[in-house]
Amino acid sequence: MKVGFIGLGHLGRAIAKRLTEQGIQLIVWNRTREKAEEFAKETGSEVAKSPADLIGRVDRVFVIVFDSQASERVIFGREGLTSGDIKGKTIIDMTTNHFSYAELAYKELGKLGAHYLDAPVLGSVIPAQKGELTVVVGGDEEKFEENKPLFEKFCKNIFYVGNSGNATKVKLINNIVLGGIMDVLAEAIAIGESAGIGKEQIIDILNTGAGKSYILDVKKKKLLEEDFSTHFSVDLIYKDLHYAQDLIKELGLFSFTASAVKETYGLARKMGLGGLDFSVIYKLFKE
Repeated sequence: MKVGFIGLGHLGRAIAKRLTEQGIQLIVWNRTREKAEEFAKETGSEVAKSPADLIGRVDRVFVIVFDSQASERVIFGREGLTSGDIKGKTIIDMTTNHFSYAELAYKELGKLGAHYLDAPVLGSVIPAQKGELTVVVGGDEEKFEENKPLFEKFCKNIFYVGNSGNATKVKLINNIVLGGIMDVLAEAIAIGESAGIGKEQIIDILNTGAGKSYILDVKKKKLLEEDFSTHFSVDLIYKDLHYAQDLIKELGLFSFTASAVKETYGLARKMGLGGLDFSVIYKLFKE
């Protein structure tokens, strides 16, 4: 079985590589063709000329790109998936989208006789490499069950949450927590250092107390070495928190924490740190 894969950024590449290691043959496309060719050379995958070309060669396509605008371009744009043989095909969109876009994409693809699953993942590069991501899926349950064996190739936890758009909402809620925990940990560690406690010691103490978390486990090395090479960028968490604010407004609710956390990452972007790993906000508090 050949499967399409669009988007070979940090996380997309890790997921695609995991799929090939699990015996899945991929046909890939990436906006920067060199990345697709490099991946194909490494894994024995094929490279499509365009999304439209790709969809004519497979029954299902994974999409994982930066945001909803990028997803819209590769699905509905010129030479996008809908320009090709889309009828009966399934689009599995792992992009962290705007919830309204996920709902609209489902409807519009349905009109064309195609199927859309919004399937954002929780976790980043290292869990992807180990097949330990969590995926949350919305859309038709029949299509979810049909594609579940593929999710099992790179995910440890798989949740079906009903209508398309629901999965995206869950991902945005999750990323409020993700961004908030990283924010408070970075601030706490910097305060500890200013109080004369060694960085490694304060991290170890926090990780046995109130700071004990998956985030601190996976970001400890980055914080200690101050190696902020990207696994999940400041730009991405900022975008996700912006989408989350729209969800909060749509629901008629108000937010204190999510709004404040978003502005921390906004400051990091203003300081030119947007392309680095989101744990780099430690530097805001340290400096």
